Amino acid sequence: MKKNNIKRNIVLSVLFFLPVAFLLMLYPAKHNYIPLDIVNENVNEITDFSSDYESEIVLTNHITVLGFLGKNPLSNITMLSNLKELVYDKFKGFKKFQLVLVLPQGVEAEIKTLHKEIAKYEDLRFWHYIYSSEADIKTLYNSLKIESPLKDNLSIDDVFIIDKDLNQRGRLDARGEKQIEEKKPITTLSAYNCIDVSELKNMMSQDVRILFTEYRQKRKGKFNSTTRRADDLKK
Repeated sequence: MKKNNIKRNIVLSVLFFLPVAFLLMLYPAKHNYIPLDIVNENVNEITDFSSDYESEIVLTNHITVLGFLGKNPLSNITMLSNLKELVYDKFKGFKKFQLVLVLPQGVEAEIKTLHKEIAKYEDLRFWHYIYSSEADIKTLYNSLKIESPLKDNLSIDDVFIIDKDLNQRGRLDARGEKQIEEKKPITTLSAYNCIDVSELKNMMSQDVRILFTEYRQKRKGKFNSTTRRADDLKK
């Protein structure tokens, strides 16, 4: 009987202290929190673009995922499905989050067809389409730090994270732990490929969550900014 009581007490002790130990291991990580890097500043505002929404769509004071669908939006259904499932659906309930898709004027009818496909039984209140001229779209795109040019049809498979102050966010050092250990050259991540499911799931989703954590800490007065600028890498 005593042996059984001893075993039971040991098991209960382990079950009690294991979660405590886990929390103690996580605690130092709070102090090592690194904000999501600013890779580019002064992204253009989108006030000159039109939309089908009653209220004006702007980037300022929002956390925005910005994409470019181009002249043939229906050809981007795979990109949009990945983006919706792996990013939008995770953050659509967060305050000030929005997804903005840029298109040239004249494709509004095609967008209605596309939206019906994407919006089946879903809440897409924070999923917006905006329209403007080819020149305005290129000007907006050129205000970003880009890794690839727009295609001739004004689309690209990449999307961008824009913060509330019109800063473009990403990673000044996008290497994984193994690449760092192997001393691989530094690579910068300023855009996220929506065709690459692993990049959306393992990198972009994490980065958007980090950005929300930053703003939550700022509201609580606990944020100590150590965010690096692109110039820091050059130095």
